Order: sequence, then structure tokens, then C-alpha cells
Amino acid sequence: MKAAVISAPGRVEVTTVTDPAPGPREVVVDVAGCGLCGTDLHILQGEFAPTLPVVPGHEFAGTVVAAGGEVTGLAEGDRVAVDPSLYCYACHYCRIGRNNLCERWAAIGVTTAGGAAEFAVAPAANCVKLPEHVRTEDAALIEPLSCAVRGYDILRSQQLGTHVLIYGSGTMGLMMLELAKRTGAAGVDIVDVNPQRLATARQLGCSNAAGSADELDRPRGWEVVIDATGNERAIQDALGRVGKGGTFLQFGVSDYAARAVIEPYRIYNQEITITGSMAVLHSYERAAELFAAGVLDPGVFISDRLPLDQYAEALDRFKAGQGRKILVTP
Repeated sequence: MKAAVISAPGRVEVTTVTDPAPGPREVVVDVAGCGLCGTDLHILQGEFAPTLPVVPGHEFAGTVVAAGGEVTGLAEGDRVAVDPSLYCYACHYCRIGRNNLCERWAAIGVTTAGGAAEFAVAPAANCVKLPEHVRTEDAALIEPLSCAVRGYDILRSQQLGTHVLIYGSGTMGLMMLELAKRTGAAGVDIVDVNPQRLATARQLGCSNAAGSADELDRPRGWEVVIDATGNERAIQDALGRVGKGGTFLQFGVSDYAARAVIEPYRIYNQEITITGSMAVLHSYERAAELFAAGVLDPGVFISDRLPLDQYAEALDRFKAGQGRKILVTP
């Protein structure tokens, strides 16, 4: 079968690899669509994936074409979205319900072959069946949505009527916008340096969209500030925009070397909370339900659909900040 392979830092190619076979509790999925994510860029630059080569792609959906002998509840022909998370279920963090912090954390498309291929293997337990009205390739959006749901789990102390500021109006920032609108925010402002992405934020109904928070009239700051960029300059600016008693959520994935300066006295004196959200935790099924209910419009969120043969070009587009969610379709 054909697959995109990141063979070394900075090197990706589409090549022929061995067809996958399912283990006893696994299925083989005929991939209909695979989304690109910032994590894929980190893998390309030599971060995140513990070893290379690897077939990337942790956001994907498709049709089951083979099932292991111990699989129940799934059969050939079932359309599924795949939670890429692979936990050991035995370490301290798994045993206390914090599986996303697993000491042996792994993920399809990061530590094992992923969905940037014609076929991918996944544990049957990680597959969620899709209702008839959901297009299979669009369901690749469920995984990033599940990360956004996890982010709002972290922000569960957010009260009705809060004012939210989001840095970044790429796919993840826009998903955080859509969820903020549904969790009782009085207003959701967006900051981004990309005018096209700001236009999409306005289309989705943000309160204000600007190139800098200086353009927004909020002298007391915001109760909730979310970074969805991973950019250290944006993060540094965002930390200074949190109002008294407010919360800063680090949601975007930064480079390992990124640094930001905090003001300990201000954090103490103004009772500011700084927290983070890591991937998926008990949120994938809820995200699938929200997606099926129409919380996201795939026509807005998916800007590009490229064939698998153009995976390298898709990465280049994503890295350049072009479009929103980019899918490859094997």
C-alpha cells in the first residue's frame, strides 16, 4: 500500500509499505481522510515521535475492511472515526484516571503507523461508529475536536458570562471559539496575524477579531485567555492579558525550546491560574456526539483536500499558515 513516511527530520516521502494486518483485538481501516496537525510538523522537525521512520496521521476516519479474531461490536463495512491514543493502563497516571499523562504514552501516527496511508491499524476499542448522516472523510475532524473538548474540561471552572480571548484562529482556535460560544461565554475575542483566518473567525461569530489584543477594548483583561498557537511571542503577550482571578490555558503545542516569562507576584496577588491541556482524555466519544450534532461545519473547517501523493505539499501549505484544516485523501 501507499503511505507517507517521515524517515528523518525534514524528510517525508510517499512510498510503498507493507500492507497492515490486524492483531486479535484490532481492525484495519480503509482511510477516507486524514487531517494534518501541528504535531505532524513537530514530528517532521524531529520532535514528539520517539523513533523515525514513522507513518504520521493521528486524525483519521475510514471503513473497517478487516477485523481480528477477538473483535466484537465492529464488522467489515462499518464506518469509524479513530481515537489515536494508546495507553498502558498500568502506570500510576493510568491507574488514577489521567491516561493522557501515561508514563508509556503512545499514539497512532506518532509512535506507531498512522492514517497518512491507504490503510491503518487501530484497536477496535478506539473506534467510534459514525451515524449515517456524517461523511466519513469529514469525521477526521473528531480527533482535534476531542482535544478542544478536553481543553474545556480543564476550564470547567469557567462561569457563565465570562469573556474569552483566544490567540490563533487556525483549526484549533476556531474549535475553541465554537465551544466557548456553547459554554456560556459573554464574548469571545480572537487575535491572529493572518487576515484570512480572522475573516473565518468573524464568519463563525466571534465578538471581535484583531491583529493584536491592543486593538481590543478590555482594560481589565479577560477572565479566560487561551493560546492556540504554540508561538512563544503570542504566549508571552497572552499571559499579560489575563484579568484578576482569571485563567490562562496553554492549548497550542509549542516547540520544546519555547520559553515565556511569568510574574510570580502578579500570579499570587491577582490569583491567576496557569494551566495546560494535553491531547485527549475521556473526550473522544463526546466529541463524536458533538460532531454528529453539528457543532462544526466541515465546509468551513476543511479548506483543502489533497491526494495522499501530495502529502509533502500539504505539509508545506500547513506550515505556511495557508487555509484551515488540510486533509489528505488516500
